[in-house]
Amino acid sequence: MSPEQGAGVPDVELAPTPGSLPIIGRTEEVIPLAEEVLHLGKRTAETGRVRVSLSTETVEETLRETLRSQRTEIRRVPVGCEVGEVPATRQDGDVTIVPVVEEVLVVVRRLVLKEEIRLRLIDSEDSVETPAQRRVQRATVERLAPEQASSPAGVVEWTDNRKGSQP
Repeated sequence: MSPEQGAGVPDVELAPTPGSLPIIGRTEEVIPLAEEVLHLGKRTAETGRVRVSLSTETVEETLRETLRSQRTEIRRVPVGCEVGEVPATRQDGDVTIVPVVEEVLVVVRRLVLKEEIRLRLIDSEDSVETPAQRRVQRATVERLAPEQASSPAGVVEWTDNRKGSQP
């Protein structure tokens, strides 16, 4: 007797038959197991579309800026004195003095300061306003359901509303 068999249990030779498996003194039915195998796949599904339209408009604006300018005031000052050499151009405050000399023929040559030209720079500021136009673009975005879309899936449709431009 084998240790697996208990004492007092008759020896039975187990001979399996298809569909049944004998167990000591009785027969059991074998039920085949089924198993499902899942295969995962994916596909592209259109759920909607987006249409973007650009519109360009002209906006009237007023530009403001301060313009700076300079003008020169010229004053001729007669001097009429004799000098030994040509005086240099010089600065007296905000006035630039440009000497004008003339040769006068006498028995001896002498330089006579005939006049001085005095130049003064005068600063001024003027505020100006001038109208100007600039273009501004606005974008409109609308979502379309798949049944409203007129172009096939994967095709991007857009319109450029700028004058003279083609996409």
